[in-house]
Amino acid sequence: MNYTLIKDYIDLLEEFETEVSNSPESYPVTIQGFKAWISGKGNIEAHHPEEPYWEGKENGRTPESAISTLLVHLNRYAKTYSKSAISHSEFSTQEDFIYLINLKAFGEMSKMALIKKNIHDKPVGMLIIARLLRQGLIEQTDSDLDKRSKLIRITERGLQVLENQMEKIRQATNIVAGNLNHYEKMELIRILNKLDRFHYPIFSRNINPDELINTVYDEYVFKGS
Repeated sequence: MNYTLIKDYIDLLEEFETEVSNSPESYPVTIQGFKAWISGKGNIEAHHPEEPYWEGKENGRTPESAISTLLVHLNRYAKTYSKSAISHSEFSTQEDFIYLINLKAFGEMSKMALIKKNIHDKPVGMLIIARLLRQGLIEQTDSDLDKRSKLIRITERGLQVLENQMEKIRQATNIVAGNLNHYEKMELIRILNKLDRFHYPIFSRNINPDELINTVYDEYVFKGS
């Protein structure tokens, strides 16, 4: 009996179960899910058979550290291009036009639904909504289901102001995607979606900052921890 093969299989199964426990939406915990995971893993390794280099790798810097830093950098680059896209417009920040884009795409929604969709804390989101209301870019009405709740929707003026700036906004988003080819864009979307599905439920729980890291570490399994 090939015990080495059995051990390799068990190691792979353990890796699969760990990954799925951290992101249940990624693959079902079935033999079909395991086979799909193996197939996806093989496709990635076929295109990228060797580990990439990251700054500080030779000094023991972890991939998790590199990922965190690169995401911060990319967010700052994107904000720089967005700032250029809204120059000489009625928008104060990129959050202003992102709120309008979400309202245009998904229709009216409650204030808290809009704030959560944009991954903002309530105080920050309420300031953005108040600013857009003052500018007449959005309006609020009473909810038919709950009179205590206000529904927010984009106004005709908001649609026009957004449309006036959309060409620059599209150019900014194209620049952010940089020199990635189509396959790389699709793979990046897949990976970022997976991360988003992991983090959003945690964010939505509004865990106290003092308890956040300990709570997440108690509930999830992290490789190398």
